Amino acid sequence: MARSISILGASGSVGASTLDLIRRERNKWRVEGLTANGNAKELAKLAREFGARLAVVADETKLPELRDELAGTDTLCAAGRAALCEAAARPVDITVAAIVGCAGLAPVMAAIERGGTVALANKEALVSAGDVMTAAVAQHGATLLPVDSEHNAIFQCLQGNRVEDVARITLTASGGPFRTWSYEQLAAATPAQAVAHPNWDMGAKISVDSATMMNKGLEYIEAHHLFPVGLDRLRIIIHPQSVVHSMVEYCDHSTLAQLGPSDMRVPIASCLAWPQRMDTPMAPLDLAAIEELTFYAPDEQRFPATRLAREAIEAGAGAPATLNAANEVAVSAFLSGQIAFTSIVAVVESTLSRYSAPAPASLDDVLGVDQEARALANEMLEHA
Repeated sequence: MARSISILGASGSVGASTLDLIRRERNKWRVEGLTANGNAKELAKLAREFGARLAVVADETKLPELRDELAGTDTLCAAGRAALCEAAARPVDITVAAIVGCAGLAPVMAAIERGGTVALANKEALVSAGDVMTAAVAQHGATLLPVDSEHNAIFQCLQGNRVEDVARITLTASGGPFRTWSYEQLAAATPAQAVAHPNWDMGAKISVDSATMMNKGLEYIEAHHLFPVGLDRLRIIIHPQSVVHSMVEYCDHSTLAQLGPSDMRVPIASCLAWPQRMDTPMAPLDLAAIEELTFYAPDEQRFPATRLAREAIEAGAGAPATLNAANEVAVSAFLSGQIAFTSIVAVVESTLSRYSAPAPASLDDVLGVDQEARALANEMLEHA
């Protein structure tokens, strides 16, 4: 029987990669729901191609366009935040949660509360609402499968082993496009340069996060919630080739590493097929052609984002949600030309130093912290 799937954020990079894999094994999948932020035309095109039963656009002003594009089909059309949550709550075999930013928090929670299997690509869910989300997973018996290449690598390396036997988890980072740049060069970096990642094809926001190393800081926080081994057993290392996607060292000092191409279809396939495997269209890994794999310690003088993330999760309470919100505001300001590249992390640090948010006990609390932190971060932009 065909497996059912809903994809939240179908028009983004993770959504596109997921649909590419489904397209190659079309008879094995039934697409229940597809969502997008505001690109009604692309969403309708995908809904037609895959015969989606439901198409939801977050921007309510785009609903008439979506309906026009899907006229004559059996696809139901809807718009708005409530509709996104309804799409996420539909009973399917697997829900891919790939909505970028805090806009994805409520839909992720809706999918978790249904008690199904959720392939999680939304970083903000665990960064901003980690304790709330993990408590909901336990309460509703949901299964979280990590889509991020690093966390998926750790997940694979843990299979068949006990978390209690883990001595250390190492997250690898490419270092981004500015790994060898001086501080003076970083201060003059442009948005176009920041989004030109050397290894991965990603959206603008996550590419900038990779350039600042904030992406790895956010993944550090995610790893803390996904793999509860203690913060003292998590570390980050720079690996420019992006071949080793992460490593797990055990108490006997044996280290398992997951290697693969720099293509999101590999970890997505791992989630779609779990607990089995499926074919992907990538070429086999050719280590002889790669020739060498190198590793370096992070430089937190030039790239302090990982330090801020570590301090935020150590502080706990609302600090991680504040970190994430301030970073989203600062990255947006950089991409629009409002602030310099080096001001991104400065805005985040200033916001963290000025706002001590209480520990969120619910999703509404998380969104409240997020709103307060965004307002303060916007004030910080004036001094950046």
